[in-house]
Amino acid sequence: MLTFLLLAAFVLGGHCDDNLRYVEDNSRVVGGTNSAKNAWPWQITLQYQSGGSWYHTCGGSLIRANRVLTAAHCVDRTNTYRVVLGEHNLSQNDGTEQAISVSGIRIHAYWNTNSVASGYDIAILHLAASATLNSYVKLASLPSDGAILANNYNCIISGWGRTVTGGSLPSILQQAPLPVVAHSTCSSSSYWGSTVKSTMVCAGGNGQQAGCQGDSGGPLNCAVNGVYQVHGVTSFVSSSGCNAYLKPTVFTRVSAYISWINSNL
Repeated sequence: MLTFLLLAAFVLGGHCDDNLRYVEDNSRVVGGTNSAKNAWPWQITLQYQSGGSWYHTCGGSLIRANRVLTAAHCVDRTNTYRVVLGEHNLSQNDGTEQAISVSGIRIHAYWNTNSVASGYDIAILHLAASATLNSYVKLASLPSDGAILANNYNCIISGWGRTVTGGSLPSILQQAPLPVVAHSTCSSSSYWGSTVKSTMVCAGGNGQQAGCQGDSGGPLNCAVNGVYQVHGVTSFVSSSGCNAYLKPTVFTRVSAYISWINSNL
């Protein structure tokens, strides 16, 4: 049985597919490098409140001035959330940040917190106010309905996830190149097998770069005709390690959910 890890910065009860790990929880991109300031202006940090302070748990992408695309497993617990846009260094005030409360959450109706491998790991956050769009805060471009990227297509994951499995979260936004792995390959027995569904997209798997805890919900950025599009929402990795060989990072494939996204804005 394959095990996976969800990539959020905190994972409480539930989410019990033994060999998968969410990519939440205080994490950074494994094998990544510091991104240029505001290189990914649609990237947000999703934060939860505890004891009067705010803590990073997941990433996300701004898709409307008051809507954010993220992973369902990031927000299927009862917490007070906010998003911070225009962020670069979590440990200091860059002067470009906009913090906005989350006023509503739309989780896919078929999402099952105890069966990540079933898919549907997608959610839309409704913000209490609209962001001010500028050079530091921009809307993400989404792919066309049903678009599939070719095997080995060059993409980039971004996030504040762990830089090594079990390590601490970075302060500065990380990025790393992750080439797409075709579904026919990723769903083969030597990779993820039947764990990976057609509504998912795999990227990486070289044992070097990967998403890790804290990256959950954040974007897989892929340039199409010179414009970066968010083709994936970071979901899970292998529980044997964020950068396990032949276990690519698995993303919710955005192009499989365009109709759902449009109906939940």
